[in-house]
Amino acid sequence: MTIKRLDINQPNSFSFSNGDLKVINKIIQNYPEGRKQSAVVPSLYIAQKRAGGWLPEKAILKVSEILEMPKIRVLEIASFYSMFNLKPTGDYFIQVCGTTPCWLRGSDHIKKACSELIGDEGEVSGNRISWLEVECLGACVNAPAVQINEDYYEDLNYENMINLINNIKDKKTIKIGSQIGRRSSEPKKVEKDNA
Repeated sequence: MTIKRLDINQPNSFSFSNGDLKVINKIIQNYPEGRKQSAVVPSLYIAQKRAGGWLPEKAILKVSEILEMPKIRVLEIASFYSMFNLKPTGDYFIQVCGTTPCWLRGSDHIKKACSELIGDEGEVSGNRISWLEVECLGACVNAPAVQINEDYYEDLNYENMINLINNIKDKKTIKIGSQIGRRSSEPKKVEKDNA
């Protein structure tokens, strides 16, 4: 189990945009009267996007004020779910799946590529890239997989992960999805013997 704590370096302020507040209020309307605290997860997600990929303490406090719930309850939720970051992330945040299907298919090689080209897990590189091992991304059929910001990259190996990271560093376009040309979850193409 990973212990997540608030980062020691905190911004002086945090505020939602008017558009963010409209979205949060619309989400709150999906729940019965008196149950707006049910909107905590999507509200934290919006706060994390507004803060640049992580949840500073002031963002957690703002969500607790809007939803009229104790700050500690919001912090408990933010620290429980792996999709929320309590430390700053890079502009490119790589989440490496480390659960059994991805591990069996070589996620250790993906982590090795990240360590070599980016640095230590959880640290932001000079290129504004960071990485973290996470639990299941739900792309087991095309394992190993990573999520970079909002997009998935699947059928990875050491070499194509190195290429992905180098393309990010060089600000080149990176191909979303399967890195071996597989569509959806179709079987891998197998070379036929001419025997």
